[in-house]
Amino acid sequence: MKKTRFFIGLDDTDAPDMMCTTWLGTLLADLLGKAGMKVLSARLVRLNPTIPHKTRGNAAISLCILGDPEYAFILACDLVERYSALSCDNTNPGVVACIEKPPSAFYLKAVQGHCHIDEAISLLSRHAVHFRGYKLGRGLIGATAAISSVFPDHTWEYLAYRQADRLHLPREVDAESLRHSEELTTPHTWDTWDYDLKGPVCIPHTQDPVLYGIRGDSPFMVAKAASVVRSEPAGMERIWMTNQGTDAHLVPYDHGLMHEGISYLVRGIVKEIPVTGKGGHVSFPLERSGHLIPCMAFEPTKKFRDIVRSLRPGDEILAAGSYLKNTLNLEKIYVFSAEPFLYIQAPLCQACQKRMTSAGSGKGYKCRRCGVRKAEHEVIKEQRSISPGWYEVPPGARRNLSRPSVRGYVKH
Repeated sequence: MKKTRFFIGLDDTDAPDMMCTTWLGTLLADLLGKAGMKVLSARLVRLNPTIPHKTRGNAAISLCILGDPEYAFILACDLVERYSALSCDNTNPGVVACIEKPPSAFYLKAVQGHCHIDEAISLLSRHAVHFRGYKLGRGLIGATAAISSVFPDHTWEYLAYRQADRLHLPREVDAESLRHSEELTTPHTWDTWDYDLKGPVCIPHTQDPVLYGIRGDSPFMVAKAASVVRSEPAGMERIWMTNQGTDAHLVPYDHGLMHEGISYLVRGIVKEIPVTGKGGHVSFPLERSGHLIPCMAFEPTKKFRDIVRSLRPGDEILAAGSYLKNTLNLEKIYVFSAEPFLYIQAPLCQACQKRMTSAGSGKGYKCRRCGVRKAEHEVIKEQRSISPGWYEVPPGARRNLSRPSVRGYVKH
């Protein structure tokens, strides 16, 4: 039988607390291999992280296969029907099979913007050999985007999956072995351990099939890191090529209105001293091309908020984050300059060691205690606690697509 090179895409099979599309993709790949087909590549594709209908990490998968596309599509649909979290209202799977990739523009729109099911179906009607949507069929968007994806930059993730009979038991993964695995392979792996939280961040907290994941810059390094991890026996494992850690979701901002649910890279000037509000969130306005953009570092970003608090009016920065509810939710910033900051305050009464108060408009200052007057305010030079460079949220708060500093940055 002549074998054909083709692509299978899957998306939206999971729920917030169960299942995993990458697990289903791994099972499909293993079964196709056992049927005599060859898996040429496996992609884990993260899409726009702000999409309201996503279940967890908004991930879709695609497999490039050498074999029989008819059989593979039937098998994929069977697995979706057997294992998808179809009882979840927000789970709407999609399965796509293509001989040739659809245009990559669809992937770019899905990772940086918003796509509609009608767009996906229109594209599939011209490029797919088979496709099927379940319930609302929203997963056809991610499945199509995964197949059409082009990675100018990419990383890798080793994913270990649990044995089926252990899904309702607590995960058994030795935390210290995860810390050791990252120390052994850094800077070639990342986001395994959070030194601020003093714990691993690569283990899910739900009852989905993932045991743990190791992210890195090559298949060899993630496999090396995984080789020292001590855990319960894995049921399956696979190394995925992925767009995680690449900033693929960021759109350079120039001017005009920002759009809800888009992630931007904005260069601008800090207009006011950042303030800490309710819940520990830190905010400040950023000016770009005459527009004031509210920026926020939320409480889960922990020590990153201290960096944001140290910004001062006049600082030029590059801010990366998602625009939601009229606010740029910060993922990281680049500080171009951090010059000494000058501010004025009431003079100190040398006799009483108390700050004077205003004596009235144009009348200088007066000590309330002893009556001493002084005409001029004091100019204070604040030495800065930050220097030019990149600052990012900790691993425990990092988005899947956000590029970590260990990979290096391009200065804008």
